[in-house]
Amino acid sequence: MPRRPPDFGELPGVRVGQAETVEGESGVTVVLFEEAAPAVVDVRGGASATYDTASLALDATFGRRWAIFFSGGSLYGLDAARGVRTRILETGGGHRTFRNPNVVVPISGAALFDLPARRAALPDYLPLGYEAARRAARGRVAVGRVGAGAGATVGKYLGRDRAMRGGLGTAAATLRGGGAVGVLVAVNAAGAVRDPGTGRWVAGARGRSGGLVPPTSGATGPGPALPGTTLGVVVTDLAVDRGTLARVAAMVHTGLASSIAPFHSSVDGDVVFVVSTEQRRPPAGEVRPGETADALGTRAAALAVEAVLSAVRASASEP
Repeated sequence: MPRRPPDFGELPGVRVGQAETVEGESGVTVVLFEEAAPAVVDVRGGASATYDTASLALDATFGRRWAIFFSGGSLYGLDAARGVRTRILETGGGHRTFRNPNVVVPISGAALFDLPARRAALPDYLPLGYEAARRAARGRVAVGRVGAGAGATVGKYLGRDRAMRGGLGTAAATLRGGGAVGVLVAVNAAGAVRDPGTGRWVAGARGRSGGLVPPTSGATGPGPALPGTTLGVVVTDLAVDRGTLARVAAMVHTGLASSIAPFHSSVDGDVVFVVSTEQRRPPAGEVRPGETADALGTRAAALAVEAVLSAVRASASEP
């Protein structure tokens, strides 16, 4: 019997936790690492809400992270960072720098826009971040309307009331020659989602008759497209350099663009993080420069599509 592919939450060195508001309209998803892991970020949307991403530049001094978090709540959701950091400190994480006796916990994250259409009290994302980190565990990751994907929607180009459900999705695989890679996404796109394997649109804006109206129809809504975002984190256990991780991030953005349209627009906050847990040595003896980066990026880009589809399909099947 063929061995099933790993789940994202089964990747070496990874634990995932999620928490939602009482109403289930927003939430936080946290990916924790056993040790501070090398990471990069690639921000391409025009309306991103991010936490400590500048220091992940390739020329930055400290490019390692103990966790990556995603939240709802737009800029308010970035308050989840303090809750995540508090929990990591409680469990003995963090490290000292510059010979200072105090422990620091570098983490990064991003938020999507799921603010309610009505005027209402907004959630406190600090305790949501703490709870998501407290629940972090190895094993299969719940997908659909959970964590950061709890309030996500897609297809807002005909207005918010015509949008369909987005959500959280994952996909992972073992690699030829050893190692593994996985992708976790929170899909809250202004655009629609299609399956590039079949060319069929699977989620987007509803027409007045209830059917899906693809963005290629030329239909326009009552005003500018509402804010949307797709957040992604790629994790591999291969111990590759951060230049390789950056190439993978670029390729994953291309994969996401093949399944979401429009993408990288002025109202999207599309962000991809790529992290190595450094659990396994990469294959030795590249035939050409960049061979490992290309193989890893190609696989991750395909998994990103699978993760997006899993997010919207799981959400659509929920009552």
